[in-house]
Amino acid sequence: MSSHAERHTAPTPRRSWSRRAALAVTAAGAVLGLLTTAPTATAAAPHRSAAPAVAAPDIPLANVKAHLSQLQSIATANGGNRAHGRAGYRASIDYIKGKLDAAGYTTTLQQFTAGGATGWNLIADWPGGDPQQVLMAGAHLDSVTSGPGINDNGSGSSAVLETALAVAREGLQPTKHLRFGWWGAEELGLLGSKYYVNNLPSTERAKVAGYLNFDMIGSPNPGYFVYDDDPQIESVFKNYFASLNVPTEIETEGDGRSDHAPFKNVGIPVGGLFTGADYTKTSAQAQKWGGTAGTSFDRCYHSSCDTTANINDTALDRNSDAVAHAVWTLSAGSTPPSGNVYENAADLPVPDAGAAVTSSVTVSGRTGNAPDALKVSVDIKHTWRGDLVIDLLAPDGSSYRLKNSSGNDSADNVLATYTVNASSETANGTWKLRVQDVAAQDTGYLDSWKLTF
Repeated sequence: MSSHAERHTAPTPRRSWSRRAALAVTAAGAVLGLLTTAPTATAAAPHRSAAPAVAAPDIPLANVKAHLSQLQSIATANGGNRAHGRAGYRASIDYIKGKLDAAGYTTTLQQFTAGGATGWNLIADWPGGDPQQVLMAGAHLDSVTSGPGINDNGSGSSAVLETALAVAREGLQPTKHLRFGWWGAEELGLLGSKYYVNNLPSTERAKVAGYLNFDMIGSPNPGYFVYDDDPQIESVFKNYFASLNVPTEIETEGDGRSDHAPFKNVGIPVGGLFTGADYTKTSAQAQKWGGTAGTSFDRCYHSSCDTTANINDTALDRNSDAVAHAVWTLSAGSTPPSGNVYENAADLPVPDAGAAVTSSVTVSGRTGNAPDALKVSVDIKHTWRGDLVIDLLAPDGSSYRLKNSSGNDSADNVLATYTVNASSETANGTWKLRVQDVAAQDTGYLDSWKLTF
């Protein structure tokens, strides 16, 4: 897990002169055909926490630990770590890729450059499933330079790998398309996952129904923490641990510090699990979960002692099974989804200090009124977002203010999801997003927007 509170994607290059000096951001590499091109048709939003059509298998702890032993051996043979730009990281990628290739996955290495060194993400797609509804699960594979990174994050990487291998062993045929990812350079600021997300066209982002992140799930003095993000994903994990009579808490220690953040920042539903890093376990938590109060969840966090001896087997076993349960449950599609996504991904220039512009989506085939928690996801590239006023217009012309202008908000871009009580509006019809730039000197464009019912 990174030590940085990373919450924002890299800024978009300027399209015009700005009142602020731009930061030059460079990256090398290319997306190697990871995804197919999507039509701009509506796609079902597939993250409802439905009961799986087929129960997930038990994930053998011995298999997960065997992967950890391999990662330890790789680190030992390569200077004691598996860090970005080091031989140990590439050997780790090659180990996981070999397992997935042999199991029948389509694997792709995505190359990028960070800190003057080459990094890689590994993406693995399981054949079949609806390509318009993609469920992803992932973990970062790199360690810090000071240790082998077996809990952080060999534990998450190995559990995701063994879950992917279980999908192949079971011959799972999920309704949704399954994709797994292992990220590079997380410890340098989520750079691998940022690169992946930033290079996904908006039409491809719309296909990703949810991303599940697993970073540190075998801490030696463990807690059982669930990400407090998408409520449907969250409930899948909470319900699973409740079935084991294991209490959970909302994860706050690492919020925004791991690879779910780039996905969340572009409006993709996220969730995940965590067993704790350098925060101290309280007496109440020790009474709830066992372990030692007054010491950290992982005393070897980012240290040389983060070896195979730095793993709690019970926590690793429970969390590995929870990974599989979530993948089986959320990919099953055995009940209707929680809603539909209606998107317009056509670029629309926003005139500098000019008239308002509108972009439309047409909703059809629904009954009754819109929900009281209608989600409006907006992606606007702009060099001074404080200039922007954004409204949602219902089919009858009713206006809902999403964002006011602010002379003090000098940051780039609007990447946000707003919640609107639209329960008085008929669902079917043409909905519009209205954007106006009310001040001079900075420009931008509407990249995409979507409604989630």
